[in-house]
Amino acid sequence: MRKLLLTGVALAALGLPANAADLALVLGNANYDRIDDLRGADAPTKAEAGLQQAGFSVLTEDDADASEIRARFRDFVTRAADADRIVVALSGRFIHTDAETWFLPTDMRDISLPEAVSEALPLSAVMSVLASHPGQAVLLLGGADDEGTGRGLTQPGIGDLAIPQGVTVLRGSPREVASLMSGDLVKPGAPLMRAAQSEGLIASGFLPGSYSFLAAGTQDAPAPIATPQADPSAPYWDMARAEDSITAYQLYLDRYPRGPNADEARARIATLKAEPERQPKADEAALNLSRDQRREVQQNLTILDFDPKGVDGIFGPGSRGAITRWQRASGFEPTGYLTRAQLTALSAQGEKRAAELKAEAEARQAEIDRQDRAYWEQTGKAGDEAGLRAYLKKYPDGLFAELAQERLDTIEADRRAEAQAADRADWDVARQADTIASYRDYLASRSNPAFKAEAEARIAELQQQSQESDAIKAAKAREDALGLPSVAKSLVEQRLAQMGLKPGKVDGVFDDNTRRAIRRFQKAGGLTVTGYLDQPTVAQLLAGSIGFR
Repeated sequence: MRKLLLTGVALAALGLPANAADLALVLGNANYDRIDDLRGADAPTKAEAGLQQAGFSVLTEDDADASEIRARFRDFVTRAADADRIVVALSGRFIHTDAETWFLPTDMRDISLPEAVSEALPLSAVMSVLASHPGQAVLLLGGADDEGTGRGLTQPGIGDLAIPQGVTVLRGSPREVASLMSGDLVKPGAPLMRAAQSEGLIASGFLPGSYSFLAAGTQDAPAPIATPQADPSAPYWDMARAEDSITAYQLYLDRYPRGPNADEARARIATLKAEPERQPKADEAALNLSRDQRREVQQNLTILDFDPKGVDGIFGPGSRGAITRWQRASGFEPTGYLTRAQLTALSAQGEKRAAELKAEAEARQAEIDRQDRAYWEQTGKAGDEAGLRAYLKKYPDGLFAELAQERLDTIEADRRAEAQAADRADWDVARQADTIASYRDYLASRSNPAFKAEAEARIAELQQQSQESDAIKAAKAREDALGLPSVAKSLVEQRLAQMGLKPGKVDGVFDDNTRRAIRRFQKAGGLTVTGYLDQPTVAQLLAGSIGFR
């Protein structure tokens, strides 16, 4: 592993002043411990001579592990404030999500999101340093031509970059980056756009057509500039104060345990440790999540089986507990507050689980339909009363439930027409009362009542309803507790209708047709079948996660 930090004697040996006004950070990782090597990725670290000859103070490292990258980047951040021009060249393996790209250390265990967040160098941090030098900052990225396809929440390669104003970004192979570094990048008056095109590099960000990184007439080595002695710990302290975190203050103390601000740093660490939620809470607040975005978080937590106790867009104790459990299960620090990377991870997991639920529900519904059709063939298809009643008893919400009921209604109408007037009158009384006692009275009123089958079937239904009444009351209470407005109920009905579940009129009023449609949805989704909405049912419905015929 080769290291180079050009300061003091090294600069003098090259005939350069010790306080050179330009700064470069060059990292090239070719040999990885656990992931695929990238042949030739160390080419830029072998080409820093051009930067040295142009008067740059160069911080360089090849095959750097996580601790070495942190050390080099820390030094770079500290010294960047005093530099006129700055260059960062990163060559090796990268991974990305929609929100971030990371440069990987050689000791990276895998390319998972938790590993990237804790060990790799985020390009957003690099961009924040470059942004302080508009028009005088260049980022060179050397990676593989074909990174392949990733699995899980991260993808190989460089993603979309949020480039600050005035920052130039050039991307290509390690060889192309090295060639530019030793050539036109440090050649006074050389147009950078033309040089990038000549090398086959992809340019983005700040790059006017005539822009040269070193203006014509720039000397290879800048003249010495006398500067007064400054407190070397000051940049570290300024950085710690700006970040105001335990990690930042500890970094200051690690380097300057007896520094002029050491006591204040220790006091601030003690204060922050007494408020463990302070920083995570501030990080989440900075995301400025809308209420709809918070609902989406709760919805994703619900379908991932981390119950937030409501999908209302308000992060109360239930939501904080669910977030904490999800963070712990996903390998994040369990703070109960979200970061942008965690928000991206949660969304990706939610989308993946929604797709799985859809596939499971489609398979379950296909099997339910197969059994439903087979039983219809055995019972109700022939059209006799016994077969129709047998079908409805087993499949009250089945594919042929409406047809079976229509045929039974026709049979009853025919029987009614044939029945004697007294029998019809007694049956009407029983139907109007619609109780177990009224139907039993009807059956006892004559030896062979015309509506015996209907009475016995209705008695069985009422007995079943009585047995389920407590469960239905509890289910109704859960639905009432959701406090769904009429517009939300209409949305539920629209979703059920789109799925072909026949909820009836879309008017925000739940009738028997709606209850049947909800039961069908719950059965196919592997949910508790009640015909009433609860939090898991609403989450799957509004996520559109269940597919139907």
